[in-house]
Amino acid sequence: MTHRQVLEALSGLLLVLFVAMISGTIVAVALPQIIGALDGTQSQYTWVVTASLLAATATTPIWGRLADLFSKKLLLQISILIFMVSSLACGFAQNTEQLIAFRAVQGLGMGALQILVQVIIAAMISPKERGRYNGYLGGVMAVATVGGPLLGGLIADTSWLGWRWCFFIAVPFTAISLVLLQKTLRVATVRRDDVKIDYLGATLIAAGVSVLLIWVTFVGNSFDWLSWQTAAMAGGGAAILALATWVETRAAQPVVPLHVIRRRTPALAILASLAVGMAMFGGSVFLGQYFQIGRGYTPTEAGLLTIPMMAGVLVSSTISGRMVSRSGKIKPYIVTGSIVLTLGFLGLSTIDHETSLVVIGAAMLLVGVGVGMSMQNLVLAIQNTVPLRELGAASGAVTFFRSLGGTIGVSVLGAVLANQVATGITQGLTKAGIPASGGGGTGTLDLASLPEPIRAIVRTAYGDATGHIFLISTGLALVGVIATLFFKPVTLRDTLDLPDPAPKEPAPTR
Repeated sequence: MTHRQVLEALSGLLLVLFVAMISGTIVAVALPQIIGALDGTQSQYTWVVTASLLAATATTPIWGRLADLFSKKLLLQISILIFMVSSLACGFAQNTEQLIAFRAVQGLGMGALQILVQVIIAAMISPKERGRYNGYLGGVMAVATVGGPLLGGLIADTSWLGWRWCFFIAVPFTAISLVLLQKTLRVATVRRDDVKIDYLGATLIAAGVSVLLIWVTFVGNSFDWLSWQTAAMAGGGAAILALATWVETRAAQPVVPLHVIRRRTPALAILASLAVGMAMFGGSVFLGQYFQIGRGYTPTEAGLLTIPMMAGVLVSSTISGRMVSRSGKIKPYIVTGSIVLTLGFLGLSTIDHETSLVVIGAAMLLVGVGVGMSMQNLVLAIQNTVPLRELGAASGAVTFFRSLGGTIGVSVLGAVLANQVATGITQGLTKAGIPASGGGGTGTLDLASLPEPIRAIVRTAYGDATGHIFLISTGLALVGVIATLFFKPVTLRDTLDLPDPAPKEPAPTR
């Protein structure tokens, strides 16, 4: 494909990616107001995020494998329709339970869109040239991530719109992308007569991951770490995944080809993606909550305050993408990005309810630079090692583990934050001479309904507790640094597919 043809196809693909990403970021800043309006709790706050991540995570490898077997364009169009309908349903939700359920369906579409866009781009552009186009990808990610919170905050602060338009606004973008893709996307479909879908493996993987993530969400709150519920859910989830692994080793066309993820580079990239996902998703989800509840800013102001992080993503992904294409080397940029990400989270681990915004902004900038240099390049590192016929499964595997890390990160860090906040509120009420049992309503995120003394105590508790979750994120990001240091130095190939192995020479005859 010529550069112009690639850009025409990318116009629709990047708009699809923009729609999927903005659906998460546009809600991030408005979530405190949404949960307050629906009279939700801190646990439900976390579940609104976790539900979509859980659905996306559990189905990502399935979408990736389907992309190897069927029409990529048709799968993309189906996922767009799923996303459009679920976005409308989220906007009409009447309580937090409905919103969480519809967000889970929306996660199916979000996960499909994110993996299918990567697979289709990889099917059009060679790994070496892909670094150049990853700059455009990083730009879209940055615009969606910066524009999302700003747009979400503006919608939430506009009385004649309201928070429901945070979901409705995705519909026109989705419709436009559907039209653009129909006109510009031309991806050859290789029809195979021997297609066998591994339904059993897909079901077991989704079930095992879901059970473990539900356990992570509720442990420590609804039941203790050492309890029969923990033994049943953790043991059951692990047993299901062990069975799934056994099934995958015997399936003719497995959902997750184990021979791919056993190799050194894919295995290390998956480990790094797992750590980066836990740190990035788990940490950044709570920044909007920190600025609004811990510091008292409006949703619009909270969105503006996240700009340093998104500027870091935009600049670093664009520059590193072009340098990767120029040199063909990828390890130095992944290692550097992982180190910078760790330093950024280390800076955020020091914040409390009075920390200077300059210090917070500098730390967020480092986080953004680290994400921009590492996230897409980890996917590229795996795609470089597999043939075209396994591109979807390999891309799905790394995206799956990154999303898995993000889901676990949000669940674990959300539980830590909730416990820290509860302790901080109890201590604050005690110091103020207010009976803890009489501080009713302190579990709500609708601070406007609380009297001023209790409101100040809640703000302080949230502001001081946030630093603890970023300290955990620092440790998780450090695991990613260690994994990337063991990467083998490789040069990106400049062909779409791996060359066919040379035929073996016949043994000499005597």
